[in-house]
Amino acid sequence: MVTHRVAGNRTSRTRSSLPAAACLAAAVLLLAGCGHAASAARTSAPPSATASSLALQQQFVTVVRQVGPSVVLIQTSQGLGSGIVFDSQGDIVTNNHVVAGSNTFQVTLANGRQYPAKLVGSFALDDLAVLRIAATGLQPATFADSKTLAVGDLTLAIGNPLGLQSSVSEGIVSALGRTVNEDTGTALPNVIQTSAAINPGNSGGALVNLRGQVIGIPTLTATDPQLGGGQAPGIGFAIPSNIVRNIGGQLASTGKVTNSRRAILGVQLGTTTGGGLLVTQVQAGGPAAKAGIRTGQLITAVDGTATPDPATYADVLAGLRPGQTVSVAISTAAALRTVQVTLGQSAS
Repeated sequence: MVTHRVAGNRTSRTRSSLPAAACLAAAVLLLAGCGHAASAARTSAPPSATASSLALQQQFVTVVRQVGPSVVLIQTSQGLGSGIVFDSQGDIVTNNHVVAGSNTFQVTLANGRQYPAKLVGSFALDDLAVLRIAATGLQPATFADSKTLAVGDLTLAIGNPLGLQSSVSEGIVSALGRTVNEDTGTALPNVIQTSAAINPGNSGGALVNLRGQVIGIPTLTATDPQLGGGQAPGIGFAIPSNIVRNIGGQLASTGKVTNSRRAILGVQLGTTTGGGLLVTQVQAGGPAAKAGIRTGQLITAVDGTATPDPATYADVLAGLRPGQTVSVAISTAAALRTVQVTLGQSAS
């Protein structure tokens, strides 16, 4: 399985593989064959079950009405995406890949009002960015503690897929603590996997719980090579709300991130065919430099895990923390050796 970003609406719409007439006939046969059973089920269903279903439905409606005004449409020169009102000062948090490569931004609120926006700051390693608009009367979203999430929790995804503003899809938390790679090679740790449908344009929007709290920002959807690289239904990923609050708060305050909690080795790497990653640049005074790592060497393993490609290397670092001391296997023309490196912290 691979993942890809879902910002923008430049992909073509999905087509049904059956002609419309065939689909209609199949639907008629299905309804005809199941009509009696469905009727019997409705007759025998206890009143409490019906009341519970209606209560859940009403809760969905309540959550959408509560959170919908906090979700915005973002238009850039690259396409369309979504965002969330972060505070009453006009800060909008979204994905970095929604705004990357653009210098003009327009934000459309749920009530249709439009504002030009400026980029306050971005942090590519967590795929987050903050835009700012000059608007009053904004309704900031409420963010949940994503540490309290459990697999099976009901979720709603609110955003602007394919430019269809304020669209809602429903699902559950399918898994927690995933590490997934963006198509840039950046690894996103501890993401939420959800079955709520996430489509192009949903990026940067809101994944919410039934309390009306944002639990994450939809960012990636899985693709299946067996589907020709097409979207794998029901497998989407969201950045947890605790990371959004931490990084988004720093960006909104200063435009920079100084406490990312993301470990770095302090090197730039290139791919090779020799079973390791070529060190092309070493940060002066950084963790690798202090450990004696030099340009031209190959890094073959970090913390006991082989690093044959950038994606694996990114995965390993995503699971480590700043200040942690790890082993790094180095290959040179002369010999193989292992050094101990105290990891630094990434900043913007």
